[in-house]
Amino acid sequence: MRDFFKSRFFIISVIIGMILVIVPSVLSIMGLGDAIRGGVNFLLTPIASAFTKISDSLGGYAEYITEFDRLKEENAQLKSEIAEMRERIYKAAELEDMNEWLYEYLELKRQHTDFQFLDADIVSREAGNYMSVFTLNRGSAHGVEVNMPIVVPEGVVGYVTEVGYGWSKAVSLIETASAIGAYIERTGQLGLIEGNFNLMEKGLCELKYLPVDADINEGDRIISSGLGSVYPRGLVIGYVEEVIPNKYSQSMSATIRPAAELNETDRVMIVTDYEEYIQ
Repeated sequence: MRDFFKSRFFIISVIIGMILVIVPSVLSIMGLGDAIRGGVNFLLTPIASAFTKISDSLGGYAEYITEFDRLKEENAQLKSEIAEMRERIYKAAELEDMNEWLYEYLELKRQHTDFQFLDADIVSREAGNYMSVFTLNRGSAHGVEVNMPIVVPEGVVGYVTEVGYGWSKAVSLIETASAIGAYIERTGQLGLIEGNFNLMEKGLCELKYLPVDADINEGDRIISSGLGSVYPRGLVIGYVEEVIPNKYSQSMSATIRPAAELNETDRVMIVTDYEEYIQ
């Protein structure tokens, strides 16, 4: 302890303390207190100002961080609300689409009260410009059998060619393997609708075996006749797009555009009970 009181640090500290006490007192007695205070204020004012700016800056930064967090939280909430609204809009559109389809389905049922229908979804399609071969999510477990016709409210789509337990495959009326007994609605003239390889790429099929003097015009509607095919009578097939006379065979044919939008069809109906109505 004695060594501490004799140390250089202790002696210097005592001297500095005495100076800090004595000098201001002496200057004050001499009437220089105001000058000292002015000098001190002069020296300390920039420092105080700097500290004030720093304090204000830190306060502003803190407010910025707080506002940023608030906006971030608000943005997240808005995104959640937008996602929820989009989901509601999607569901509303889906319900509207379903209601429209059910209305058309009921209208088809009203037109064909003797038919029994089974709804089905197209789950896959064969690659190509137009749908010609496709797979449905209905099979033998649902009562589906080979050769059952497939339709939509607008008209004929195709028929079932293969059946599994929970699925079935089908071909559309534009496929080359397809054939439908048909007649011209306006005149009653009979013919046969067949798939044509060249027309298939355009989404068309062909009405054949018409007499050379057949009364047929562009725009005529073609209906299934129920003769010699898997389709019952009275289903809309399509519309005449072009009439083509054949001078060599003394006959006439026509290209037909199906009434059903084959590439836009995702939901169909399988006609499960119709045999007794085929002529």
